[in-house]
Amino acid sequence: MVKLLLKKSYQINNLKETKFRDLWGSSGVFTTMRLVGKPGKLILYKNHINNLIKSIKKYKIYSNGIEKDIKNLIKNNLSNKIKYNHLLRIALTKKLISLSIRKRPRPRSNFELKILNYKRKDPKYKNLYYKYILKKLNAYDTKKVDILLVYENKILETCTSNLLLVKNNKYYSPKNNCYIGNTINFLKKKIRITFKDIKLKDINQFDEILLIGSGKGVTPVRFINKYKWKNKDMIGFKKVNQYFKLLHS
Repeated sequence: MVKLLLKKSYQINNLKETKFRDLWGSSGVFTTMRLVGKPGKLILYKNHINNLIKSIKKYKIYSNGIEKDIKNLIKNNLSNKIKYNHLLRIALTKKLISLSIRKRPRPRSNFELKILNYKRKDPKYKNLYYKYILKKLNAYDTKKVDILLVYENKILETCTSNLLLVKNNKYYSPKNNCYIGNTINFLKKKIRITFKDIKLKDINQFDEILLIGSGKGVTPVRFINKYKWKNKDMIGFKKVNQYFKLLHS
């Protein structure tokens, strides 16, 4: 079980604190932001908030002043005494706003992908229908393993991250049935990424597979045992990671 540095829930109509609920499985949305430094800095904060508001409107949670309320709750729950290397998660339903902060697990160098034939519900949005995914993911050490979601024999995303696949120094990423996150949207302004359907059977054509996201940062995959895929290079990772580091400067 993940140990939380902070866990608080608030009634959405009056912002009174109530018993904490993580809200997984509820009808609602969430976003996860990288929180670093002292005082804490939220990476791609505006992008996360803008996307969260779009999702709130899609799920009919939006109300006047909700954006200001979210920002104030974040501000009031961050400490100037802590040097952060954490992840801040904000989750909302029609009745509750929940905030939690957990230490960011640092991915290991021998990172592996498992395969799961599954497509998230309403995958263009970061909704809270994650219980099935979390159950599968909790069977592994997430510092070493993530799960690659596949649907109709096409690669989508992992349980936690977007994907960048590298072939002949060119970058590719799935475009359908997955959430295009803030980190990969930042990177596509720095490098040319071709978004396209990628068939699972073609995975061995790629030299590198990178996980891209708030939690994983830029993480190179070392192997996928089921398909006998192994990392062949690190050139793509080094280039992408240089751009990712700009977010922390």
